[in-house]
Amino acid sequence: MTASSDRRDAKARTLISVDAMGGDQGPAAVVAGCVISAKINPDIAFVLHGREAELTALVDKHPELRGRTQIRNATDIVTMDDKPSQVVRTGKDTSMWSAIESVRTGEASVAVSCGNTGALMALSMIRLRKLPGVNRPAIAVLYPSSNTQGFNVMLDVGADIRADAQDLLRFALMGMSYARNGQNVKRPRIGLLNVGTEEHKGRTELKEAHDLIRDHADTAGFEFVGFVEGGDISGNRTDVIVTDGFTGNIAIKTGEGTASLIGRRLREAFKYSMLSRIASVLAYTSLMRLRHKIDPRRVNGGVFLGLNGTVVKSHGSADATGVSAAIKLAAQLAENGFNDKLAARVAAALPTEKEPTP
Repeated sequence: MTASSDRRDAKARTLISVDAMGGDQGPAAVVAGCVISAKINPDIAFVLHGREAELTALVDKHPELRGRTQIRNATDIVTMDDKPSQVVRTGKDTSMWSAIESVRTGEASVAVSCGNTGALMALSMIRLRKLPGVNRPAIAVLYPSSNTQGFNVMLDVGADIRADAQDLLRFALMGMSYARNGQNVKRPRIGLLNVGTEEHKGRTELKEAHDLIRDHADTAGFEFVGFVEGGDISGNRTDVIVTDGFTGNIAIKTGEGTASLIGRRLREAFKYSMLSRIASVLAYTSLMRLRHKIDPRRVNGGVFLGLNGTVVKSHGSADATGVSAAIKLAAQLAENGFNDKLAARVAAALPTEKEPTP
């Protein structure tokens, strides 16, 4: 799998670096996700990082990966219980470190991992470094919404629980770039998450961020809709939701839990009686359409923004479908030159040194 012909074929395509050992379902699910992606997109190739013998045996079963896959041996694995600081100190032989290193050297365009989020962010910051002008990187996700594009960009959702007014301004600029280049929204609408829409509500840093984001709207090319509330996260009032990592992480996990609860209650309701079972059969097509629209696997992948390289974090529990969705997102961002555009946007709008908060 590492023959010179394979390397030449891979270089002609968008090369995705994949941490094959991360995630709860192991390398089999990751390789299966690569197979799905390879069938759909002939313009991508893979560098799989992990235990060579195990990965070679899995890859050899799939002709779709022939000539499009390289394997980099990495003997160690970052577990979900590993502390980020420990991984940074001793993780050089892990598949996660190796996957990020391929992006750092310019070999691959994007790294994808289902592994430990904290460790992945710590390694990404250490190896890739932050973009000039960025104090705190952010994790951005696509949240299902009633917008025309079907999703809102939401950030930060867990990279850092803290964020001051300057950080929130940078999140707004990065989120705008993601919406424009990843969602094809020409003039994104940006909202700042708060406990109310009135300008006098919220913490001091939110009020300061409100004014900073508003003042940058015209020059940066976005529309600022002001403060938004939790109900707007899935609405159509805005295209980008800006918040700190503490609030954002709670919001998306609350949404996931609520969706799971509704799914269970629907199944219980349709099993209640013979009439409800018949109704479920009659409504099968509509239910499948609904399931497809809200299936979290279809939008699996949080993007690390603000680094000198693009990293996509897949859910740790992702199956082949979820891994394929994360790879699809990674390929789309790479083909659009997303990180270069984001860096240019931040550099054009802000000084390289963090401004003091008024």
